[in-house]
Order: sequence, then C-alpha cells, then structure tokens
Amino acid sequence: MKEKLKNLKNYTVLYAEDEKGTRENIAELLKMIFKKVFVAENGNDAYELYLKHMPDLVITDVKMPGLDGIELVKEIRKISSSTQIIIISAYTDIEYMLSAVELSLIRYIVKPLTEAKLNRALEIFLQNKEKKNIHKLAEGWIYNEDKHLVIDNEGNEHKLTKKENRLLKLLIEKDRTVDYKEIETYVWGYDDAMSQNALRLLAKNLRKKLPEGLIQNIHAVGYRL
Repeated sequence: MKEKLKNLKNYTVLYAEDEKGTRENIAELLKMIFKKVFVAENGNDAYELYLKHMPDLVITDVKMPGLDGIELVKEIRKISSSTQIIIISAYTDIEYMLSAVELSLIRYIVKPLTEAKLNRALEIFLQNKEKKNIHKLAEGWIYNEDKHLVIDNEGNEHKLTKKENRLLKLLIEKDRTVDYKEIETYVWGYDDAMSQNALRLLAKNLRKKLPEGLIQNIHAVGYRL
C-alpha cells in the first residue's frame, strides 16, 4: 500500500458489483485498506446499505440487477451531495460518460480496473476528505466530521454520537431548513423509525456541544443552522 493511502484506515466504503469473482477480489483488497467495507451484489442492496451505514465512499459498477450504478448514484444524490462516489464501467460512450460526470463523481473508471487506476481514485478521495472534513462553526469553534468531534472556543473536546454527527453533517451540507423526512432518511436510515421525541432529544443533546443558538427548530417543518 502506498504511504499516502494508509489514511484510508480512517474511512468506510460501500462497494457494489454483481459479478461474483470481481466482487470478492476487490472486496478483499478494500478490506485491507479501509476501516470498514460494506459489500452489495446489486443496486437495491447497495442503497439499503448506504442508508444504514452512510459510508464515506461509494464504489459501484454500472451494470447491475435492480438499480443500476447510475440510478443508485441518483438516489444517493437526493440525500447527499457530498458523498464521494467512484463509478466503474465498461461503457466508453462519451454521452454516457458525461451523464455520469454530471452526478459529481470523483472518478469514472473504465474497465479493466487496475491497481493503478484504483489507487489514483483513492488518492483523490483522500485529498477531498482532507479539504472538506473540517468546518468552522463560530469564532474559535471547530467541527471535525471524520472524528465526530467538536472543539469549543476554550479548547474543550465534545465527542458526537453517530446520529449527532449525521445530523450536524446534514445541516451543514444542506445549508437550509431540512425537513423531518430528510432527517429521518439521512440520520436514522434503516436502523429504526424516527419519532418526534427522539429527534427533539437528539437536537437537545447536540445543542449542548455546539455554539449557543447554532441549531434552530422551524416549527412543524424541521431544523436548520
């Protein structure tokens, strides 16, 4: 493994591929370099895994049963514009490739998938993460989304739970009022159903770790920063 790729151990990846041999080989490689690897053999399973685990990176083949790779990415983009995605495809048609590029991919890899092609795509993923994972919340307040950590203006560290981190990431990414349905989909996923009481408690606990007044409740609609 290249020295610069060692930082992949801090991240999770979802890999979707319907061809068994390829899926098993690439999955084994990914398990050696990522913190956690979620593997799907079709687009529908991949989407369910995405909602449940919200991985840092999605790598998907295009031609799959159920949702194909393009349809999968479109569904993910309805939820998140920041999830980094790599598509692997045998298609070299220019119009098709451009339609994929419009989905804000970090890489469109034309088969065969070689170690060099994969390494370059993963390097881009890391470069993007290093640029985007630190957010200034207020004067002296810093949020590190990868570490699930908020540091206040006195240097105190506040560790976020999984759901707290998802909610804060969602509100930062959308930069608008996020309705209850969006919050349920992104924060709760398929883990369990969201109740209003559970959401209120989550927001209350998260507020304790953030600058005063940062999270606002829009009555009967949702939340925003």
